[in-house]
Amino acid sequence: MTDTNANSSSATSAEEERLGFVHENLEGWIPSTATDSEIREALEKAFDYRGDITITLKDGRAIEGYVFDRKSKGSSLDDCSIRMIPKNEPGKLSIAYSEIAALAFTGRDTAAGKSFAAWVKKYNEKKAAGEKNIGIPSESLE
Repeated sequence: MTDTNANSSSATSAEEERLGFVHENLEGWIPSTATDSEIREALEKAFDYRGDITITLKDGRAIEGYVFDRKSKGSSLDDCSIRMIPKNEPGKLSIAYSEIAALAFTGRDTAAGKSFAAWVKKYNEKKAAGEKNIGIPSESLE
């Protein structure tokens, strides 16, 4: 006998991954930044992350904030940069990859476990239970 829930769950996961809805759980991760490729990979993940990260610069300063843009196609780390909105300062910063000593995924990932497929599943469960005027409110970001 086949477990239809397991098959359905793996089919949903495969569909979400195909559609780009699966988010890697990076909250709390402190990646290695020993090589250029590690820095590039970590900052690419930081760009996709839906929470704050903390960057420690080579001069010792730590900046926490949200990465909203990056220029990652340069041939050297000096030619690449991220743009971020600092959590506790006004304005936006541009930081060269070459200035970064370390980074950590310190903020709550607001996209973790959330996808349109998960919302539809909740909606269909409520509909099947006979509920009327179905609304699934969004969660607070705070």
